[in-house]
Amino acid sequence: MINIKTQKEIEIMQKGGKILSDVMWLLAKEIKPGISELEIDSMAEDLIRERGGESGFKKVEDYKHTICISVNDIVVHGIPTAYKLKEGDVVGIDCGVFLEGFHTDMSETLRVSSQKSKVKSQKYDDIDKFLKVGNRALNEGIKQVVVRNHVGDISKVIQDIVEVENGYSVVRTLVGHGVGKDLHEEPEVPGFLRGKIENTPKLIEGMVIAVEVIYNMGKPELILADDGWTLKTKDKSLSGLFERTIAVTKNGPLILTP
Repeated sequence: MINIKTQKEIEIMQKGGKILSDVMWLLAKEIKPGISELEIDSMAEDLIRERGGESGFKKVEDYKHTICISVNDIVVHGIPTAYKLKEGDVVGIDCGVFLEGFHTDMSETLRVSSQKSKVKSQKYDDIDKFLKVGNRALNEGIKQVVVRNHVGDISKVIQDIVEVENGYSVVRTLVGHGVGKDLHEEPEVPGFLRGKIENTPKLIEGMVIAVEVIYNMGKPELILADDGWTLKTKDKSLSGLFERTIAVTKNGPLILTP
C-alpha cells in the first residue's frame, strides 16, 4: 500500500530533509585524501544529533552505522571501515535522518581530490563525466515527479540518460522507493523502465519517494561481499549513486533533501 502524507507530515519530513541535506554537504567538504570512512561516519552521527535528528540507518535491523559508504566498485551498503580515502577514489555517501517519526534519505557521489591537486588525466576526465551523467539523470528524473505522471516516467528518463545516451548501465536489482514512517515504503521507483509507463504506479499528491540513480560504468551485475551487506560490481567497474527525497505536490516536485 502506498502511504499518502498529509501537509503536516510533509512539513516534518522537510525539516528532517533539511537536516540531512545540511549534513551531507558538510560531509562532502570533508571528502579529501587521508580521511577515513569511520571518521566520516562519526562526523555524520555528530552533525545529525547536533541538529536534533537521529540516524535513520541505525534503525535498520543489525546495521550499526550512520552512513553507508561506497568506494570505487562498491555499489551500495558499504560498511564504514578504517580505510583512508585516496586521491582519485570515487566515493558515494548514503545517509538517512529520522525526525519526529519520519525518515528522509539522500546520497551523493564524488571524486576524491585535494585542493592542491592539479592532476589532469583521461582517467579523471572519464570519472568526472560519469558522475555528471548520474547527477543529470537524477535532476531530470526529479522533474518527472508531478501529479498524473507515472513512476515509469521517472524510470525512463533515468535509463535513457544513463544507458541510451551514455552507454553506462543502470543496476537492475536496486531501486528507489517510497519514504515515510518506514525508510523503505511502496512504491518501488526503478531507474529503468519495466513494461509500459501506464502500467506503473501513478504519482498522486502527498506521495513521498526517494528517486535514486544507481548505475555502473560497466555492466549492471553485482556480487555480495562476505559481510552480508556490501554490494560490488561483478566486473569491478566504478559505480555511482545519487538520491533525493521528493514529495509530490500540486505545484510540482518538492525536494525535501535539497
